[in-house]
Amino acid sequence: MEKIVIFLQGTGRAFAEIFSSRIFWACFTAWFLAAAIKMLIYYRQHKRLNFRLLVGTGGMPSSHSSFVMALATSIGMETGWSNPVFLLALGFAIVTMNDAQGVRRAAGHQASMLNRIVDDMYHQKPIKPARLKELLGHTPIQVNIGAFIGVATALLFYA
Repeated sequence: MEKIVIFLQGTGRAFAEIFSSRIFWACFTAWFLAAAIKMLIYYRQHKRLNFRLLVGTGGMPSSHSSFVMALATSIGMETGWSNPVFLLALGFAIVTMNDAQGVRRAAGHQASMLNRIVDDMYHQKPIKPARLKELLGHTPIQVNIGAFIGVATALLFYA
């Protein structure tokens, strides 16, 4: 029992340090700002709120890109631009953004094609088709605008 209490006390300190970190707040703010913009765009188009956009994939702008670029920029501002930790964060951001507009976008196109095939099969035979999620990835502009939001947000936190 004593070990659990010590662990929980350490966990409390860890959370306190995380929540007092400027890097954390820059990343969270960039993510939230991008997600809020995404929700506003959706609301303007569909006249209803969609809270799934806060955690879902796809849409304008990319909140994933905002988060990882705020992370890389904040680390660069705190540790220096040649620091290996910044370079690691930048590499992580590049891989994340490339995946968002490459692999996940291609998977979304494949899901769209499969859904059309299933629809065609459904009309010929009575089967229960399971629809696939099609909005998986981002366009390059969605990723770039998300990255811009992340960099700008981090720079504001360090201004």
